[in-house]
Amino acid sequence: MFETLQPLPQDPILQLMQTFREDNRPDKVDLGIGVYKDDAGNTPIMAAVHEAERRLLEGETTKSYVGPAGSTGFNSAMAELILGSNSPLVRDGRVSVIQTPGGCGALRMAAEFLRLCKADTKVWVSTPTWANHLPLLGGAGLTIREYPYLNPETLQVDFGAMLETLERADAGDVVLLHGCCHNPSGADLSLAQWQEVTSLIQRKGLLPFVDMAYQGLGEGLDADAAGLRHLASAVPEMLIAGSCSKNFGLYRERTGALALVSETATVNAAATSQLLSVIRSHYSMPPAHGASIVETILGDDDLRAQWQQELNGMCERILHLRHAFAGALSSFGDFEFIARQRGMFSFLGISPEQVGRLRKEHGIYMLESSRVNVAGLNDHVLPQVASALREVLGK
Repeated sequence: MFETLQPLPQDPILQLMQTFREDNRPDKVDLGIGVYKDDAGNTPIMAAVHEAERRLLEGETTKSYVGPAGSTGFNSAMAELILGSNSPLVRDGRVSVIQTPGGCGALRMAAEFLRLCKADTKVWVSTPTWANHLPLLGGAGLTIREYPYLNPETLQVDFGAMLETLERADAGDVVLLHGCCHNPSGADLSLAQWQEVTSLIQRKGLLPFVDMAYQGLGEGLDADAAGLRHLASAVPEMLIAGSCSKNFGLYRERTGALALVSETATVNAAATSQLLSVIRSHYSMPPAHGASIVETILGDDDLRAQWQQELNGMCERILHLRHAFAGALSSFGDFEFIARQRGMFSFLGISPEQVGRLRKEHGIYMLESSRVNVAGLNDHVLPQVASALREVLGK
């Protein structure tokens, strides 16, 4: 059965990881892999996570299944984190949150649920968008359509073109939006733009689907969710995919959540039962450990304060690096857009050939698209990266 299968090319990000590991240069710089890094180049375990795990190890009494919906405590805590502590959606029973294996699990189960609701569902995604959005959604059988998002010349949101294209969407189509810290561009919608998009979605009868993977790493937990919360308050139905990989540092624990917003509590109960049936037929039940960590942290005032202080420190560090990076490059080009953008990622707007020279001649690694992970920088390597860019750009 397997003899006719041909090998597939390696994922470009995984291939870049492998090439970086094999590079023996001591001054090599990794700006490609999309994980948060501290000044030492490590992806640390947060102190609040360490303490929560210690408590879990001491107090855990079972490894039994958690059920398809996951932990009710985790789900309630995530509803509050994403939608706010006093959300009327929660109060009125219009939202249910389901624990999933990471943000990827939330995205794929949402796609499978949408195909169950409507077999020919179309989902509009931004150009560019996170590369894994396409196989996660398209692999479930959804039809992918694209709307322009990033202007490649200015590296800012091309909002007019975005709205013009979404005007062509049909009632019942799904619009995938990045909640904050747009991956891969770092170019976010302003709150005023979120309000315009909300009006368009209401008028056209579209279903919003928000991927909230980086809450807390843009401008803060509440500021990053402001656009999403405005949208959620105005529409009858909505899907939200949440992830704890970045803001809790739980990358390998695969901890995520899928929120389902319905027009009434009665509709929500019926829709949730269908979603749980979809989940049962795929992975059956989610892993428990990461969600237990998050539940422990968000359920304890002291741990929550410690976690939020650590998260704020990560956010402030990224903002500092953005301004420092833009400043370091200002003598030979206009890179101020880096300071205006949010989250871990930005495009430098250089060619694949120049990206290749940076890797070959200077040991500076980034994706061929010139997407860089700003969190991979630090004050020590900034002059090195700036000097290499000046040379490659011929400035």
